[in-house]
Amino acid sequence: MSENNNSGGFLGWIDARFPLTKMFEEHLSKYYAPKNFNFWYFFGSLALLVLVIQIVTGIFLTMHYKPDGEMAFSSVEYIMRDVDWGWLIRYIHSTGSSAFFIVVYLHMFRALLYGSYQKPRELIWLFGMFIFLALMAEAFMGYLLPWGQMSYWGAQVIISLFGAIPVVGDELTLWIRGDFVVSDATLNRFFALHVVAVPIVLLMLVVMHIIALHEVGSNNPDGIEIKKNKDANGIPLDGIPFHPYYSVKDLVGVVVFLILFSVVVFFMPEMGGYILEHANFVPANQIKTPEHIAPVWNFTPLYAILRAIPDKLTGVIAMIASIAVLFVLPWIDRGKVKSVRYRSTTFKLLLVMLVISFIGLGYLGALPATETRTIFARIFSLGYFGFFLGLWWISKNEVTRPVPERVR
Repeated sequence: MSENNNSGGFLGWIDARFPLTKMFEEHLSKYYAPKNFNFWYFFGSLALLVLVIQIVTGIFLTMHYKPDGEMAFSSVEYIMRDVDWGWLIRYIHSTGSSAFFIVVYLHMFRALLYGSYQKPRELIWLFGMFIFLALMAEAFMGYLLPWGQMSYWGAQVIISLFGAIPVVGDELTLWIRGDFVVSDATLNRFFALHVVAVPIVLLMLVVMHIIALHEVGSNNPDGIEIKKNKDANGIPLDGIPFHPYYSVKDLVGVVVFLILFSVVVFFMPEMGGYILEHANFVPANQIKTPEHIAPVWNFTPLYAILRAIPDKLTGVIAMIASIAVLFVLPWIDRGKVKSVRYRSTTFKLLLVMLVISFIGLGYLGALPATETRTIFARIFSLGYFGFFLGLWWISKNEVTRPVPERVR
């Protein structure tokens, strides 16, 4: 009898040297997920899909892009006009950038809805927040690369914010830019970070996020730990194998997502200036400032918080705090009940306030500042931070509904 037959064929030969079947079983076919996943659980797999899309299209764009102040804009034009299917690859990449933030924001909102940041999933949440930070860094650095008018001046404004930091601000700003103004040196280092360094960190964090998730198990809309109720074989009574049940279900979400994604790519790739700004179709001009400088929509909530405060340093602190407070969310929420289904009306009102404030800040951040808009930005900023303060206040003695023993 051959060695292949003794070891179970080719797959057995692989398994003897690499735990392929074991990994497949642990993370797919024998990973038991709650049987009551709903619509909100599509967005984790969609985030992985968009990550793959961005990496693949980014590789092809890198083949033709020139990270040089004199050639960057023209190389993008070359990709759009002369490279076979270059326009499609560029539009998929630019649309994918916005799609990434949409699915990640919805993924984070689901965690807020069902308490997926609470014990024992604090580390999953922290890895997710580091992914969010890496994603923001990746998007900001990629935003500069087309070397258009809005890219250039947007980067100039955002980088200059670091100058508000006492003592080290000016030196830090100079170190980030690599020059006294945004220049060829800035473009080169941003290109290196965008293409190599940050994606490596992002991929490592995604792997750690998934491993941590599969170690403690997935949360569910009822916020019940399915591992507490197992049969004689140690299989959760309210769990089903991720594959084929949820892998097939996720394919439905993938198809719907790709249809919507394709509509944007082929019919509205600029999305009225929200995905690709009109000013970015003009080469960067260091001596002509655009009438209104605004970041891409992904960052407009942060930008609105920054502009809402007259003092530059205080505004930067508030902007940083708006992200930092998310890192400590598992310890701000002292409640015992996870799911919004069984939490108090006060919690639900706080969550509505957070959503309205976030959307309001995003809208105002994309518009030129006026006195009235600044007042609304301050109100929405108070609403945003008020959610976390209110959550800390109510969660310890929150009156909740009884949580069932088994998932519904």
